[in-house]
Amino acid sequence: MTSDPASSAQLDPNATAAAEPAPAFGWTRYAERINGRFAMVGFVALLLLELVTGQTFFSWLGLR
Repeated sequence: MTSDPASSAQLDPNATAAAEPAPAFGWTRYAERINGRFAMVGFVALLLLELVTGQTFFSWLGLR
């Protein structure tokens, strides 16, 4: 029986590569990852809003 190295790394509490970063305040890797994900969701929401309404973002702002 052979063990999978990926599954044994997940079970090892001392493994640093598989560990998720802990939530913290400031310029941390976790904060940047969450910020990037929210930015992607916001961008897709903006594209969907433009698709549904037929108006551009700049027309919503009154710039066009």
